[in-house]
Amino acid sequence: MFNTTISNDTINLVSDTLKSTFISAGKKVDEFELALSKWVGKTVTVNSGTSALHLSLVSAGIGQGDEVILPAQTFIATGLAILQVGAKPIFVDIDYMCGNMDVNSIKEKITENTKAIIPVHWGGYPCDMDEITKIARLHNLIVIEDAAHAFGATYKNQPIGHISEYTCFSFQAIKLLTTGDGGAITTTNNETIKRLKKLRWFNIDRDDDTPDILGERVYNSNEIGYKYHMNDIVATIGLGNIRGISEKLIRHKQISTLYRNNLKNIGGVSLFDKKDDRISSNWLFGLHVEKREDFIKKLKSNDISSSVIHLGIDKNILFGGKDESLLNQRKFDNTQIHIPIHNGLSDEDVHKIVNTIKSGW
Repeated sequence: MFNTTISNDTINLVSDTLKSTFISAGKKVDEFELALSKWVGKTVTVNSGTSALHLSLVSAGIGQGDEVILPAQTFIATGLAILQVGAKPIFVDIDYMCGNMDVNSIKEKITENTKAIIPVHWGGYPCDMDEITKIARLHNLIVIEDAAHAFGATYKNQPIGHISEYTCFSFQAIKLLTTGDGGAITTTNNETIKRLKKLRWFNIDRDDDTPDILGERVYNSNEIGYKYHMNDIVATIGLGNIRGISEKLIRHKQISTLYRNNLKNIGGVSLFDKKDDRISSNWLFGLHVEKREDFIKKLKSNDISSSVIHLGIDKNILFGGKDESLLNQRKFDNTQIHIPIHNGLSDEDVHKIVNTIKSGW
């Protein structure tokens, strides 16, 4: 399903960093943040996408008794981050034809306790951010985008990362841009950048904590901080891999186009929506199929992987169990499937997948 690419240049860069012995958070982290900012905006790196979500919620002041709206069509990390700050996840329904949260469902779930909305750009396809932002402003809510899948995506000519006060990215091993493990938060607010940088390192301002004569950092913390910073080894992997990210995004788009052109009229297959006002990162290629288990078995018999990637996380006891009122989510759970899309696939591989599907199941 996925392909992790580590170039020779990246290996050489990491070797240089290791030989330098400067391997904690330092100049390479600063360099990587600068490189990221050219793609996604003002950036604070962290050690995972999950840390990015948690730190954003903390920074936004979300806590005990607050409610945070999110879709169930996501990885469990999105919901866990909400629980970690003592807030309550409130699941909304999704658009069946893309897996992103349904705007009308958001309106129905807002209460006096609602404090934030977390849109998840499923598979890298941007959510309806204008409508979500409008709702958030009307009700004075914070928007924290979960863009774990969406590096390189755009919405109405704006890169994902440039829209909300908080946008969270993941650089986990199989993501389009990988650092092995890692994450980042982008923000439209300069003060938020300063706050995030303090919170990610024990709530100590490393830019303004000159050691005293005893060698002790001068600080007086007034808030709980975290050890969420990225280190220079991880950042160096990112610096190497970001050099080829344009080509990788282009290849994912090419494969997606091949799939869409060749599968659009196949019986038993419904392609996800693709609106002209947004560009997906194409990290995943999802579709709906009839007789899904037969479909999976047919592909497997031809050595082709497929996966739902994730089913709705509301099914977990931790979140209260499956919510049957989420009608589109339940329908999505029953018919969605994803087929391989990565830069390790040749055109021949893609056509084999297409022809296998065309032959029926």
